[in-house]
Amino acid sequence: MNAAFRSIFIMFCLLQAAHGQSAEPAPSIRLRAEVQVSSRGIFLSDIVENPGELASIRIADAPVFGRSTMLLRAQVAEMVHQQLPEVAVTNWAGAARTRISRKTQMLDESMLKELLGSTLQRDVVRDRGELELRLMRPWAAISIPDEALSVRVLDLPNAGVTPNFILRFEIQAGAQSVGIWQVPLQARIIHEIWVARSSLARGQILQSSDWLAEKRDILILRDAVGAIHMNDDSCELTENIPAGSPLLSRSIKPRTIVRRGKMIEALLQDGKLVISVKAEALEDGAVGQTIRVRNMASRREFRGKV
Repeated sequence: MNAAFRSIFIMFCLLQAAHGQSAEPAPSIRLRAEVQVSSRGIFLSDIVENPGELASIRIADAPVFGRSTMLLRAQVAEMVHQQLPEVAVTNWAGAARTRISRKTQMLDESMLKELLGSTLQRDVVRDRGELELRLMRPWAAISIPDEALSVRVLDLPNAGVTPNFILRFEIQAGAQSVGIWQVPLQARIIHEIWVARSSLARGQILQSSDWLAEKRDILILRDAVGAIHMNDDSCELTENIPAGSPLLSRSIKPRTIVRRGKMIEALLQDGKLVISVKAEALEDGAVGQTIRVRNMASRREFRGKV
């Protein structure tokens, strides 16, 4: 080694030594004494205060909900070393051990009604109307995982949602079952129906101007007619309707245009041959119905389409 190269090498070593003496020590990684984690697992960012670039390291599975696990500082260091053997982390500080449990939230009555209501609306009621629920017994709030929740209906009456029914269901947090419960419920399904503006008489033609659309509970008015477009002259009332009363499907029928006992003109057609005769209607009839009629000349009965 010549003199010039030796001088450069010595100067380089002195600079390296000076740099090493002046460099600040890396900050220590401090473990927390107690933490809560989600079902995704235990990450280094959960249990230490300043993980830096190591924050995304998943070091273990999350404990089962309702239980806790303990990790010693040496265990954490070993878990990090197993995943990143090229990284040597020696500056551990903080708690000597970390107690780890699952994140929790309280399932109170309002949250339960929202969960049950949204599930039944989507899967059972659908577009029949807006479902409203009320618990018939007080619900004591319980601790559950602080994660996205879903409800699985286990037992529902054959009639579906009724004014009073018992529902058996399971609550799930992710893939984990939180528990199974059974609760008595009161329900209403609110939907717009037709309500009489004033008193209406039997036989009156169904006209939209006589009716007002109002939101009512259709669970107690199962026969109510929804507030859809009304054909003004195709139907008539089969009974008297007081003012403010809902229109029921049994209260209407196709409009009668042929009355029993009335004289009508009957057309008999055979190919191109058409014969017109006077006849008596023996039954009431609406458009498209087949009724009995009597030929006034021969007094014979036959059936004809209105």
